[in-house]
Amino acid sequence: MPTPPAPKHDEVTLAVTLAGICGSDLHNYRTGAWISRAPSIAGHEFTGTVTHLGADVTHIAIGDRVIVDSRHVCGTCPACLDGLSQVCARLGFIGESIDGGFAEHVTLPARNVIAAPDGVADRHLAMAEPLAVALHSLNLMAVPGGAEIIVTGCGPIGALIALLATRAGHPVRVLDRNGDRTELVSGATGARVTSLEELESHRFRHAIDTIGNTHVIRSLMANIAGTGRLGLVGIGNAAEMIDPVQLVEREIALIGCHAFGDELVQITAMLPELAPHLDPFISATISLADVPAAYEQLLSGEAAGIKTLIHCGRPT
Repeated sequence: MPTPPAPKHDEVTLAVTLAGICGSDLHNYRTGAWISRAPSIAGHEFTGTVTHLGADVTHIAIGDRVIVDSRHVCGTCPACLDGLSQVCARLGFIGESIDGGFAEHVTLPARNVIAAPDGVADRHLAMAEPLAVALHSLNLMAVPGGAEIIVTGCGPIGALIALLATRAGHPVRVLDRNGDRTELVSGATGARVTSLEELESHRFRHAIDTIGNTHVIRSLMANIAGTGRLGLVGIGNAAEMIDPVQLVEREIALIGCHAFGDELVQITAMLPELAPHLDPFISATISLADVPAAYEQLLSGEAAGIKTLIHCGRPT
């Protein structure tokens, strides 16, 4: 791919250091779901160093390391004006609606970068975006202090939800059909491994699904206690899986959790403390040339690790 264009007055160019592969990247590769241009460069979880600034950019400087906001928003719709850009009427994502970070350099809207905290390694900065997604889901769930949370799916988002929840003092149970992943998440967070069958006889009121599987969501709906709250983060195929009568008669709150709001700023402040706890989730760091093979391995469902990072430049 050619070098990206010089930044416009409100843009920046980054030298990308590290990028993370997300489940939505794999979904796009397999289905083309949210890709509107060809060729296009994937990647919305990444960090880098500012190399060029547009004339109107003042909140960062050349040489700054940055955290990237993955949301590509219009800034003018009612949701954006209300500070709810995660539900922007024209919401897209970097790596989908514009070129992303699986590259040596990328030019972005300046509003999509935040100065990184000092002393945090690039490999941890690259995980800020999925951490923000995880924190957003927990914030939306508003789980009372000390209450148990069930997390279905031990991919990156499920693993990071478990990490943030246990660090906030919540007992957590996790499940995934990939036993290696559940054991990894359990060991790294202190969460207890469970199963859908075990949950049939276990009383729980708070659950977050990161899989999007019809069978899993129906099972959670069938077994969650009355007045429970079920958060949906994972995106699967559209299906008739929710009976509204159950929601009404058992007062179940169904909560959609999409991207993040101001949680990326919160995570930026939390990263120095969180960083030492993130390394167990980083399974491999590969080159850009190795991305196709990594995609195939991750799509096979056999990967034991949680997060694959791509070395795009020189990490610190």
